[in-house]
Amino acid sequence: MNAGAQPAKSSPALSAGSEPVDPVYRQIRDLVYKVSGIYKTEEKLYLLAAGCGRRMKQLSAKTSREYWDHLTAHPSRDGEMRQLLNEITIGETCLFRSQPQLDALRKVILPEIVADKTKQVTRRLRIWSAGCSTGEEPYTLAMNMMEESAGTLRNWTVEILATDLNDHSVETAKAGIYGDYALRSTPDYFKRKYFVPVEDKKLQVRPEVKKLINFSRLNLQDDSRMLFMKGMDVIFCCNVLIYFDGSSKSKVINHFYSNLNFSGYFFLGTSESLLNLNDKFHLVHFPGAIAYWKPSLKSGKL
Repeated sequence: MNAGAQPAKSSPALSAGSEPVDPVYRQIRDLVYKVSGIYKTEEKLYLLAAGCGRRMKQLSAKTSREYWDHLTAHPSRDGEMRQLLNEITIGETCLFRSQPQLDALRKVILPEIVADKTKQVTRRLRIWSAGCSTGEEPYTLAMNMMEESAGTLRNWTVEILATDLNDHSVETAKAGIYGDYALRSTPDYFKRKYFVPVEDKKLQVRPEVKKLINFSRLNLQDDSRMLFMKGMDVIFCCNVLIYFDGSSKSKVINHFYSNLNFSGYFFLGTSESLLNLNDKFHLVHFPGAIAYWKPSLKSGKL
């Protein structure tokens, strides 16, 4: 779509029901897709319209056409797109979301990686939480890696990169403060060992856990940034690509494949798969979980 094209005349406001669809929102939908890879289907357009409405209120924009101009013709259009993406990418998650994935990581994958890197001078484990939302996943990973620091990962350096498209989510993640709902699946042992109480009966992640994680904003559709995410041993991207269409998914997954070290592992959400998206990975089954393995050079199956 040509970002400079003029949208059609506004129709009645979009809603979750059977109201007519304002064609401007379809053009905003296409622009959002071009920038981020996120695609809102017809039945989800009302969510995009709601996010636009909140931004229009902040900008005192009276019509969708006026807001379109803010996104396409205004000097601050890039910043406004970033604000809109913040509005429409708020995710829901919790700590310790998938114990089977954690078990596979600790019991099988870590020993494999450690054995594979035994002869290397630098003993460093790099994990990427892509689409980390408000930080629950990377903190879960960090705590589990700390549990291995006296065993499998003794004398190893652990680095966890946690990225998300949403600025607000990244800032919330850096604070590391969670209530009962986010902690609903967290074992009491981990609550006692890795959190401290704060106001409103919430818990905050201890500083030693935070030290393992580098939080930053990253658009998975930004090819130039994605090219610099090399050298990963494990990548988690759970329940993020469900908002992408096939073409956007394939592009991101190809980046993940390139960014993984040989013999590295890639995890999706429990209801996701790479079927018809990528045939370079090898599917690996674990009890209650699956992962995708990047064949090693010595396997002869590249």
